[in-house]
Amino acid sequence: MAITKANSLKGEIKVPGDKSISHRGVMFGAISEGTTELTGFLDGADCRSTIGCFRAMGIDISQNADHVVIHGKGLHGLKAPSQMLDVGNSGTTTRLISGILAGQPFVSSLNGDESIQKRPMGRIITPLTQMGAHIRSIKDNGCAPLEIGGSPLKAIHYDSPVASAQVKSCVLLAGLYADGVTSVTEPVVSRNHTELMLSGFGADIKSEDLTASIVGNPKLIGQKIEVPGDISSAAYFIVAGLICENADLLIKNVNTNPTRAGIIKVAQDMGGNIELLNERIVSGEPVADIHVTSSILHGCEVSGDIIPTLIDELPVIAVMAACASGTTTIKDSAELKVKESDRIATVTENLKNMECDITPTDDGMIINGGNPLKGTTVKTYLDHRIAMSFAIAGLVAQGETTFDNEECCCISYPNFFRTLNSIINK
Repeated sequence: MAITKANSLKGEIKVPGDKSISHRGVMFGAISEGTTELTGFLDGADCRSTIGCFRAMGIDISQNADHVVIHGKGLHGLKAPSQMLDVGNSGTTTRLISGILAGQPFVSSLNGDESIQKRPMGRIITPLTQMGAHIRSIKDNGCAPLEIGGSPLKAIHYDSPVASAQVKSCVLLAGLYADGVTSVTEPVVSRNHTELMLSGFGADIKSEDLTASIVGNPKLIGQKIEVPGDISSAAYFIVAGLICENADLLIKNVNTNPTRAGIIKVAQDMGGNIELLNERIVSGEPVADIHVTSSILHGCEVSGDIIPTLIDELPVIAVMAACASGTTTIKDSAELKVKESDRIATVTENLKNMECDITPTDDGMIINGGNPLKGTTVKTYLDHRIAMSFAIAGLVAQGETTFDNEECCCISYPNFFRTLNSIINK
């Protein structure tokens, strides 16, 4: 795949279903009573990993593209898998399913690809151990493969050192299997899909300020869930519509949950022409159509409490900053180092190769934007968000932009390049 400079971007598109909600819909449906039906499901590699794990534990799940039906067996209906659970490349699957597995009467193990085997799991091992769970890193390095389960759990209050929806969700899901109230306090509120969705399934779950709490041993009932478009996938087209000439894009049916939608505020802070249309609530989540047009952008600071609401979008925000006049400083983002790749390093390397003035820092980067970008061969490090972010950079770069691996986009957006090609020079 080669990307060249676009003369215009025009059109109306839909992006795939929200990855976070798709994962959770399968998990919560599996441990609920009755049938859960998901429409708009993200049919990507990560979410298929979640389906595979629960099928391996005896859950009947049928899938037809973006329509998934889960026949749940209740909170205590999972069966011991006959072999190691395969989480693929999915950090969400790994951390959330660990909370569920910690409460099972059987011992199980899980592992994933090379990337997963490098991602830190001590952040869930610590609180689950405090709850009395049996959980260990089989290689004793704080990473997968993990061995989990077989011990009764006790309710705790956990002060999380990181604002992470995966850590919070892991502890709350383990709390389903503990007597009493389990709670998690974060330094900054992270995305709240677990709290919203579990409440819909019938859990006694509350959020107050920085703390979420759940009462153990509820009766969860299957639900019908309409999965909105993923703002992390929409982000590439938001940025494309802002940085390209002659751009006018409408991105329909996007999840605009404020714990996820920080990119909208950053785009506005940088002078972007962006508006939300047809705002509504779908299956408990705020949803809107997003309209973007070509904009004259300027740098800004991206830091503090907004970071957890856009952590996955920071690579494409860095591309946007490279196309904006002045300096953009990204801070408080050390979490980027422990994603599918070290995204501080990979963003810096690729933007430098496109002749952008960028300096990495311990917790982010400093980007002096406004100079023309030049095409390069993008080093993806098998990271889907790096590949898609730099495809967008290629739309404004001189010459060709190519990729050492474009298949990694299938992790979250299998038809990304098809969607992109549908709006170029129309």
